[in-house]
Amino acid sequence: MTKALLSRAARTVNRVVDEATYAKLAAEAGLLTPQRPDKLVRMIAAVRRSGVIGAIPTIGAIRYGDRAAIIDELGTVTFRELDDRTNAIANAWRSNGFQPGEGVAVLARNHRGFHYAVFAAAKCGARIVLLNTDFAGPQLREVAAREGADLLVFDDEYSDILVGVETRRGRFRAWTDTPCEDSLAALIASGSSAAPPPATMEPKLILLTSGTSGTPKGAPRSEPKSLAPFGAVLSKVPFRTEEVTECPAPLFHTLGFAHVMLAAILGSTLVIRRRFDPQQTLDSLSEHGATAMVLVPVMLGRIVDLGPDARAGRDLSRLRIVWAAGSHLGADLCKRATDALGPVVYNMYGSTEVGYATIATPADLAAEPSCVGGVVRSAVVKIYDDSGKEVPPGAIGRIFVGNSLQFEGYTGGGDKDRINGLMASGDVGHFDSAGRLFIDGRDDDMIVSGGENVFPGEVEELLAALPSIEEVSAFGVDDEQYGQRLRVVVVVRNGHAVTAADVKDHVKSNLARYKVPRDVLFIDKLPRNPTGKVLKRELRRL
Repeated sequence: MTKALLSRAARTVNRVVDEATYAKLAAEAGLLTPQRPDKLVRMIAAVRRSGVIGAIPTIGAIRYGDRAAIIDELGTVTFRELDDRTNAIANAWRSNGFQPGEGVAVLARNHRGFHYAVFAAAKCGARIVLLNTDFAGPQLREVAAREGADLLVFDDEYSDILVGVETRRGRFRAWTDTPCEDSLAALIASGSSAAPPPATMEPKLILLTSGTSGTPKGAPRSEPKSLAPFGAVLSKVPFRTEEVTECPAPLFHTLGFAHVMLAAILGSTLVIRRRFDPQQTLDSLSEHGATAMVLVPVMLGRIVDLGPDARAGRDLSRLRIVWAAGSHLGADLCKRATDALGPVVYNMYGSTEVGYATIATPADLAAEPSCVGGVVRSAVVKIYDDSGKEVPPGAIGRIFVGNSLQFEGYTGGGDKDRINGLMASGDVGHFDSAGRLFIDGRDDDMIVSGGENVFPGEVEELLAALPSIEEVSAFGVDDEQYGQRLRVVVVVRNGHAVTAADVKDHVKSNLARYKVPRDVLFIDKLPRNPTGKVLKRELRRL
């Protein structure tokens, strides 16, 4: 047998072992339970008719029936209602001429209309483009034209900035305060809840990059052909079926969308609201007995900052999982969140392009609060230097990731760097001796000042731990003498006083002299996108 055949055989064996492990994890989560033969036949038929994503509401209706799938500001939507209503919308769109493979752009906040649009589009075999609710009009028009938006679903509040976005299959309102004929609610009221015609193409999901450094790029993904994405989460995080997940994270983002899918698959109730309010979220956790909360770190910080009085009298005893991702968590916030909520924090690392990579469990974070954890099952993470050579534990290099959920290359052309089948995440980092990954910054954020490499993330982490500093961002700016110099922008916590000299002295006392920032600016609030990432391009204009 040739070396190539042996290698292929080994990969096949590993794949079988992995899938068996994922199935075991699914069974432990309560997902794989005996089902009547007629139900199994209906579930299989739904997948064949609508693809995996499109079949999720139908499978949910068969398995969970009148259990709450969604709780939002309008009340409760059951799994059966979710299936019937998305059928009605899909049937109306198909009757209006929508064809499999055409694009549905969705611009909606966190409410049932987001679910209706996504699952109805999937049942039509559409390309589903999730638009960022923070985009300005020019960005929306550019993305809609580039991605081929044949049909648009939007919340009423965005009507003005959507002027100029033309869609040949129509525009439909996901959230409106007054009844109207062009709303999803109107389609549901008048449409047939029967299963829509079979989609001749599998749906495709297009997530958008944050656009923090320029025009947002489309990152397409096909439907998963493996249990790996699901098993990767369950290998680290103890989600169970038929529980309750509070999800303030934006649903259009990879983090929020993943938990739309995960909650629906597990038959769990997803609690969502159009706008995030930290006190309201705490109240909701108690009211609904949530077992999990999914959010970005800046939201977690606002909840923790409310203090113990805000949590008093609220029953958070069922909360087992606080899942933070989408931007940097940091050691300070990790410690404060653990003190406030208990050892329930999980920190996931990944990106729009590479999908999942690592997850830090409470045990990981107790040992190393600044880490992003160990590599999840089925993923491969390597650290390479600039010459493409793997570096040893402790050495900083570019992070490359391999898994079954990578994107397929940007829709507008271009790709991430790849080495040995692994894709660059866009970050630099290092592993410790225990196999835990640490993020040291963006690979394009590293600056060379006077011939020395400086990673701004290290300085940010140090300063963020100061009680007097609420937020901080560090980055490089041009310098005639040194090539580049480090600048930090600081938000001082209420009731405290900090000077530029204080900031510089603290860095000088803890890090190498060349890492001391030459510029220190103070502002009231850091500009962030909806997932909490700091918009450094705006800070560079200060």
